[in-house]
Amino acid sequence: MPETNIDAMLSTILRSHEGVSDLFFVVGKPLQVEAHGELQSYPDDSEAAVLKPTQVEQLATCLMGGIERLKEDLHELGACDCSYAIEGFARFRVNIFRQNGHHAIVMRKLNTAIPTMDGLKLQPIFHEIIKEKTGITFVTGATGSGKTTTLAAMLNELNQTFKMHIVTLEDPIEFMHTHRKATFSQRELGRDFPSFAAGLRSAMRQAPKVILVGEIRDRETMEIALTAAETGHVVYSTLHTINAGQTINRILGFFSKDEEELVRERLAQTLRYVVCQRLVPKMGGGRVMINEIMGNSMRTRETLLLGEGENRSFAEIIEASAPYGWRTFDMALIDCYQRQVITEESANLFATSKSKVRTGLDRAKKLAGVDEASTDMLKLQKPLLPGAELAIA
Repeated sequence: MPETNIDAMLSTILRSHEGVSDLFFVVGKPLQVEAHGELQSYPDDSEAAVLKPTQVEQLATCLMGGIERLKEDLHELGACDCSYAIEGFARFRVNIFRQNGHHAIVMRKLNTAIPTMDGLKLQPIFHEIIKEKTGITFVTGATGSGKTTTLAAMLNELNQTFKMHIVTLEDPIEFMHTHRKATFSQRELGRDFPSFAAGLRSAMRQAPKVILVGEIRDRETMEIALTAAETGHVVYSTLHTINAGQTINRILGFFSKDEEELVRERLAQTLRYVVCQRLVPKMGGGRVMINEIMGNSMRTRETLLLGEGENRSFAEIIEASAPYGWRTFDMALIDCYQRQVITEESANLFATSKSKVRTGLDRAKKLAGVDEASTDMLKLQKPLLPGAELAIA
């Protein structure tokens, strides 16, 4: 399949649906597009639209562009990652993998415009996060929760504000930052460095003030990231975790039990913030980013050193530090409900502690003057028989 044909096909698909985030090419199904978190077929579910093995394999070959490393990864590991661009129109992060003996492809549409913290409506505390001069900050969440977008906005703010060297290690590069006050060195896995561990090790010799590690996937990379944070660098990275407590457990999980005490001490000294994100359906359509934010305080350090227990939990520490801009997911959900951004159903569905959120929602309703004892509750479920109205009267 010629590159021009791929570009034309992808351009047509993107123009046909508003809010497309992902494209799915799976044998036995029509092309699927995900828009605002919902999967739908393109152009339809007819038999003629069903993808055949040769079609998907041919597209995969074109997307890999003859790069031997990608072919080897696909053959040996069963999957490979690359990027694809339609010049002047769109860029994609591409994962090609094998399933049920056939090729399959998922293409994530990347935003080309550099996001801003104001444009994303990030909380004021993010201005404090980017002022840190050392240490490590994690932005976590499930795939597609906007981690890279948040980090790009933070780097963009640094670019507008400080004269510094910023090194990014990405897979692939999603946002191309222009040099403003800061100087950017953006490196892509497979093209500019062989592994995150190797890239991070060399980045420490490139005189950066800030290092972005696209994702920490193994013990070696985590070890080097902690070392970089200990030696006067600011490190930003991502993990696939859903809250602060799980993030700490995931970090500890990279190391053996014998190393746990030392790693806890290192985290107590280097960890600055954990920002966890989820995308929740908005009233009226679309999705809103909900986040949990935990910083570094005396109580945080104590819990990092000793672990969570009966009288110590990261959730309680975050709740007590709300005046400083910290918040749990549940606090954020209740706030969004109060501002009529999300529904009560969504708040309950995405809650970490269902009971806390229900209590918070009830309190929000009372403050808003909503009468729970609606007269709808008094309506009879079955219609009255003829003449019954007179009998009741």
